[in-house]
Amino acid sequence: MDRYIKDPFYFTERKKDAIMNSTKKITMLLATFFLSLITFAQDKKTEMADIMKENGRIYVVVAVLLTILIGLILYIVRLDKKISRLEKEN
Repeated sequence: MDRYIKDPFYFTERKKDAIMNSTKKITMLLATFFLSLITFAQDKKTEMADIMKENGRIYVVVAVLLTILIGLILYIVRLDKKISRLEKEN
């Protein structure tokens, strides 16, 4: 299929793009790998989390976060329904 290209420079540009895309993917993969190694290197224990577990306050934090997350999900679902209803009207 590439034999009948009207512009011969188009093929070389497309080839360079494919090489650049694969280079970008490999670079991002390596960067992600090295960042994960850095995060695993942390040995410090957080004292605040241990104190909150002992006092039972960690469950309050989790409950608040879940409430916020559920509220955001419900808002997005409601907004999606309104938008789809408006699209059907038009």
